[in-house]
Amino acid sequence: MESAGGDGPAGAAGAPASKKNKKMTKSRLRLRGRKVKSKASRLTHSMDLRTMTQSLVTLAEDNMAFFLSQGPGETARRLSSVFAGVREQALGLEPTLDHLLGVAHLFDLDAETPANGYRSLVHTARCCLGHLLHKSRYVASNRRSIFFRASHNLAELEAYLAALTQLRALAYYAQRLLATNQPGALFFDGDEGLTTDFLREYITLHKGCFYGRCLGFQFTPAIRPFLQTLSIGLVSFGEHYKRNETGLGVAASSLFTSGRFAIDPELRGAEFERITQNLDVQFWKAFWNITEMEVLSSLAKIVSTTVRVSRLLSLPPKAFEMPLSTDPKLSVTISPPLAHTGPGPVLVRLISYELREGQDSEELSSLMKSEGPRSLDLRPRPPQAPRSPSLIIHIHGGGFVAQTSKSHEPYLKTWAQELGVPILSIDYSLAPEAPFPRALEECFYAYCWALKHCTLLGSTGERICLAGDSAGGNLCFTVSLRAAAYGVRVPDGIMAAYPATMLQSTASPSRLLSLMDPLLPLSVLCKCVSAYAGGEIEDLSDSDQKALGVMGLVQRDTALLLRDLRLSASSWLNSFLELRHKYHPKSVPMAESMRRSVSEAALAQPEDPRGTDPLKSLTLHDLNLRGSTGTSDTSELSLSAETLGPSTPSDVNFLLGPEGAQDEVEARDELNSKKRGHGISASFPEGFHPRRSSQGATRMPLYSSPIAKNPFMSPLLAPDSMLQSLPPVHIVACALDPILDDSVMFARRLRNLGKSVTLRVVEDLPHGFLSLASLCQETRQAAALCVERIRLILSPPGPAPPRPV
Repeated sequence: MESAGGDGPAGAAGAPASKKNKKMTKSRLRLRGRKVKSKASRLTHSMDLRTMTQSLVTLAEDNMAFFLSQGPGETARRLSSVFAGVREQALGLEPTLDHLLGVAHLFDLDAETPANGYRSLVHTARCCLGHLLHKSRYVASNRRSIFFRASHNLAELEAYLAALTQLRALAYYAQRLLATNQPGALFFDGDEGLTTDFLREYITLHKGCFYGRCLGFQFTPAIRPFLQTLSIGLVSFGEHYKRNETGLGVAASSLFTSGRFAIDPELRGAEFERITQNLDVQFWKAFWNITEMEVLSSLAKIVSTTVRVSRLLSLPPKAFEMPLSTDPKLSVTISPPLAHTGPGPVLVRLISYELREGQDSEELSSLMKSEGPRSLDLRPRPPQAPRSPSLIIHIHGGGFVAQTSKSHEPYLKTWAQELGVPILSIDYSLAPEAPFPRALEECFYAYCWALKHCTLLGSTGERICLAGDSAGGNLCFTVSLRAAAYGVRVPDGIMAAYPATMLQSTASPSRLLSLMDPLLPLSVLCKCVSAYAGGEIEDLSDSDQKALGVMGLVQRDTALLLRDLRLSASSWLNSFLELRHKYHPKSVPMAESMRRSVSEAALAQPEDPRGTDPLKSLTLHDLNLRGSTGTSDTSELSLSAETLGPSTPSDVNFLLGPEGAQDEVEARDELNSKKRGHGISASFPEGFHPRRSSQGATRMPLYSSPIAKNPFMSPLLAPDSMLQSLPPVHIVACALDPILDDSVMFARRLRNLGKSVTLRVVEDLPHGFLSLASLCQETRQAAALCVERIRLILSPPGPAPPRPV
């Protein structure tokens, strides 16, 4: 009876218990995967450079000897060759990194802030060495196992070897900057021709290896899945760009045709490189503005903090008077923005966690701008909170070309809740349609309007904080400089997250990181700056869209979407069929399968050219030096001078397009003459050749517009007399950001002038972490640091109490 009675409950609870066990097993597997991903990061932080290099060289030699003993198989030969390449590059890289690390402290802001581009470059190289060390240990431990996936491990090792080779080239570039720059200077301040030569040489380097299997290896492991998803979306979006579709059509088409990029990292990396080098600024504007779509913004609104007030306001272009800060009895006229497009309204967004006095006034309601159908708010109307003594004026980032306050609304709502202060975010006009100084004029106009009408915004205006990220940080500095020039009140402090303070095309060690940065590649940075400077002209040649009208665009996009839905099924199916055909195992002789393990038998399989995917082969070949004279029995990804033969960087025609042979010869002669003199590539040691891009000429401006030297565009170049007028500045930067040196040098200039400035540098996060604040613990902590800096401005610490006698 007890047995029968006991079986009943147990049987009833069996299914839920089984499901619970499955969930626990899945969570354990996910946790184990995260631990494996973080092993390389721990290796990077726990070992010094020399020990790491020696350990890697020892493991590489051991693995190389093992795979050499495995017979004439193609996979074994390539594994042996890739470990030989790892050994060579690690030994060649260590002295250069050791030299850079030995002098990096000379470029820090102070001993408490060890951060600059040289340190970041060394750290990134150490991350790559750490990944290779972890992978080499894994291979040494599992190479005899029947479960050892030789092809998969080979592909990862080849990808990281390519990354290590390019990092070695960047280290030599950094050495050249170290020898050329003024003592203590991170930016090159000299002959612009030499800067152009540097950029021309630099942009020819191969970048695809950093966007495939190695994507985001330098960042915290928690953020890499997001970067992978972003890269797949980017290359899929690039396929459908310029097909005269609106944002919804391109996004939907990209979603259904991204299969092959998800399963082929090498193809994704090559396509990512092509897009970053060749597509214009309008593409980046369209891609970054995907977050402005109603569907995505609605999802963001659901998961973000709920606030009582989030209203878009339109400020009329009317001149008004502002009192002078030195003598309030006198005033100055603030004119509406006029540059390029004439007078026009300025859009701002008011965000407040509580409904405060003045925020529901008729005067403010008359400025409201409709954002589509309004939902009915059934919540009981709360009593109005008193006006806050503080106000935050926010300027969003986006490279001066994309995004609005709507994209940044999620973290602004969190700020409004945590700080208890109303926030006014400015939607300035974007380049290239509205280049400099239109954005500055609009931000300054909105800033002055907010000071004059702060009571309408729910604040008494006792403390004013300017806050912005990236391009918005640049505008925060320049708005303050303009306010001082006009004689009006400057803010009580500025919080700038990863700001851009140098918009002139010039080399710096942190700019070298743009070769591998998936969010801020150098070509994209230059195109955005060129657009802001007025160098990019809007393409209005397509009159078909205007003729179609809104309904015509919707009908056309629907038809294109249905077509893409039809084609996407075959795209996915073909992708998986090709993958299956490509990796279908060949038969192994019975005697050999009895004599060896499965993995060892796979290592000895001869290469079958019939089973090669032409597109994949081309991609892998393009990862090497095009025009290499190496023989077929040489590993495609081995980089020693002995195996590559006499190939030189000048074998690639990166100065000109595919013109006549005479033009190509002249271009090579010009480059070789520079190498014989003081050319940048002359800094490479004999026998070392980095990999060159196979994507053709890069559409990237190499020469700075003279306007980029304007201090209202590049505040780092402002004279001391202008910088003296700035209020206390708090900068939060990223150690792995290509524009880290902007923050370090700007903080150093302010420090040398005796100004109040702090610089906090977060580790292992990319540019733009504020927009990723909810992604992982590291981004949340970095976002909290920004909130802490703002709180210091709004509630400055009072004087220390006197000590008792």
